[in-house]
This record gives sequence, structure tokens and C-alpha cells, in this order.
Amino acid sequence: MSEKTTVVVHPAKNIEGGIRLPGDKSISHRYAMLGALAEGTTRLDNFSTGKDCANTLECLRELGCQSEITQKGQTLSVTIQGCNMQLSAPQRALNCGNSGSTIRMMSGILAGQPFSSELIGDESLSRRPMARVIQPLTQMGAVIASAEGNRPPLHIAGGKLRAIEYDMPLASAQVEACLLFAGLFAAGETRVRGQVRTRDHSELAMRAFGLEVNRKLNEVSIRGGQKLRAIEGGVPGDISSAAFFLCAAGLFPGSQLVIDSLGLNPTRARLLDFLIQLGVSIKVTHLEELHGELVGTVQVEGGKLKGCRIAGGDTAALIDEIPVLAAIAPYTTDGIEIRDAAELRVKESDRIATVVRNLRAMGAEVEEFPDGLRVPGGQTLHGAQIETFDDHRIAMAFAVAGLRANEDTEIRGAECASVSFPGFFDLLESLTRR
Repeated sequence: MSEKTTVVVHPAKNIEGGIRLPGDKSISHRYAMLGALAEGTTRLDNFSTGKDCANTLECLRELGCQSEITQKGQTLSVTIQGCNMQLSAPQRALNCGNSGSTIRMMSGILAGQPFSSELIGDESLSRRPMARVIQPLTQMGAVIASAEGNRPPLHIAGGKLRAIEYDMPLASAQVEACLLFAGLFAAGETRVRGQVRTRDHSELAMRAFGLEVNRKLNEVSIRGGQKLRAIEGGVPGDISSAAFFLCAAGLFPGSQLVIDSLGLNPTRARLLDFLIQLGVSIKVTHLEELHGELVGTVQVEGGKLKGCRIAGGDTAALIDEIPVLAAIAPYTTDGIEIRDAAELRVKESDRIATVVRNLRAMGAEVEEFPDGLRVPGGQTLHGAQIETFDDHRIAMAFAVAGLRANEDTEIRGAECASVSFPGFFDLLESLTRR
């Protein structure tokens, strides 16, 4: 177990500067897995620096797909030797660490392999529900055993799979990706439908690797038996990581922030619309397309924050950004209400409960619901000791909230931020003006 660390966040007057962020975590996971299944050598620049994606690479090494990581300044380049769809039986359990993306997406790949495997994780991951992938993979012909409550570890007896048509009861890009991966090894065409459209990183990445993936409204399908070809390319900057800096700049009228080479996938960029609705000035320049993903430069100027309501499909589109939006809600004039977000209860922590607890510790008035929360605006917060509950997004969200507090804010267990963004606190400090 890593040693617990505390980071102190001092009140700020402004945010100013220009940054480029590590590669998108969601895209890095998918490129790594597809590179492992492809024929040839995949080379990726600006790969995610987070521990979650490192866990994915390590699991792939255990399955016989070698990779090499090279540090280039503050970024990582990764080379992956493809196994041409033929993975090797692992000699030990595959440790996914804290990564829900790793365990759920790898389950789809392993379900189609002619060997048995075991996926394990840390204490937090071992509490997260896996029925959402176990049930459809079982329908496809996989044999999966799990701990009580359909939780990890997962024991997967892979083999021949059959294509299915599956309606997801909950919007989940991870489940969709899992079933598309499994569909590569299935006889026939696998179809996955959702009530709302989820992030489309999986289909864009698969097309980049030469696969035919079809999309019709909220349904995506893939035909089994296709082959992948290796790629050379870069990973756009992570917009979920950018959310913390965008919100920090939004807290202070007159802040000036520029983020280069940021991923602006339309299924992820709803965040920008909401920040503009709140009163943040945002301009996008130098827009281009890389392997199907939109990338551009974002210029941000802080303004007086108003308020908003997040519900329905917007909640699904903003699910990773909700903690930081809730953390800045007291500083808006009209407050923020979040509904239809029960999925947050089963993330790395119960993010609804942890946000409510930490906002109240800072003196905020908050109303909690089973599926969300309401934070009135016009509040003044004081510094406090923040408990992260080993959740990276909680640690980073309350570092942002602490910038506008009256006194210092202590982020206890701050090391968990390295799950997705090891250099977060140093980068935030470099942009802070006092």
C-alpha cells in the first residue's frame, strides 16, 4: 500500500498560463488493447501517464504482447508488438489495479481466448459491480465466475463466442467497448444498443486500426473475424483532466488559460458547452482530425459563474466531470443541480456521498439525493481537511474548490491523483497566481 500524502492548496487570485495535457486515458486504454490484437508494431505518442493505463499495458505483457515505454519530456511514447489476435495464457492473475476500464474491456477480449484467465484489482476495484459485463458475455458463450455480488476477481473461461444483440440497461462506454471487443471473436455480427449515445472512442479507434464498425443512432455493431493493422499516431490531450483546469480558470474573472492539443470528441466536449452556459468564455482554434478524433487548442477566460442543471443524457456525457462541477457549484450565483447520476455511487468511491461530505466540511450547504445533489450558489467556503477516499477525481476536484476558499485546504491521500494524472498538483500550482 502506498504511503498517504497530504497536499496543501492555498487560496488563489487568478489562473494564468498555457499547458498541454497527458494523453486521454480512455483513448490510451483502447489503442493499447487494439495494438496488442493487431498485426505489426503500434507506436503511440503522448500516451496517458496515469497508473490505470500502465496497468493495461502490464496486463497485455502478461498475455504475451510486449511493449516499451519511452519518456519524452513530460510525455510518454509507447511501442506495442501486436500478437495478431493470438494472445498467450497468463502465468498469473492479471492485476487491473484501480482501473474499471481495464477490467471491463479486457473481459471482452479474454472471453474470446482459448484459455482461462483471472482478473483482479485493488480494494476499490474489488467493490465495483461487474454484472454489467458478466451477463452479456455469458450470453455470448463465455463462462465467468466472480466474487459475491458479481464483483472482482473475475475468472474467465474463454472460448468460441456467438454474436448477440444487446440492449444496455445503463449507458456505459466501458460495457459497449467490452462487447465490441468480444464481438471480434464471435461468429456473426454483434449489436449493442443504449438508451443514450455513449462516448464513441471505441468505434473510432477500431476504425483507425482497420476494422469495420457500423453506427446507427444509439446502436453500434461489429462483425467477428476481422483483422487489425498496427498504427502510428498520437493520443489527444485528456479532456477529463482538462476539466479541472477549465473549472479552476472559470472561478476567477479575468483568468487566461490556453490548452494545446486537447481532445475535443463531440461525445466528450459537452463539458465546454456547460462551462460556456455557466459564464466561462471559451474559444477553440487549430481544429484538426487525428485517427477520427477531433483535436484543437482551447482558450479560456474566466467570468462570473451563473448556474445550471445536469440531467438525463447530459449526465451520461459529463459523468467523469460531475465531481469538479459540483465542487465549484457553491461559487456560482445560481447553483448547480445534478440528477440521474446514480452511476456515481459505484465509481472509485461513492462520488455523490464523497462530494457532499467534503463540500459540507468546507462549510457548504448541499442537498443530497439518491441520484445526485443540489448545491445552492452564492456561498463562501473555508479551508478544510478533504478526504479523498482513494478517488483520484475527488482529490483533484477539491484542489480546485480550495482555490477559492478563505483558508488553506488540505487534500489527504492526494497520491491517488496519480491513477489518472501523476503531475496534477504541480501543474495546477504552476498556473496559480496569488
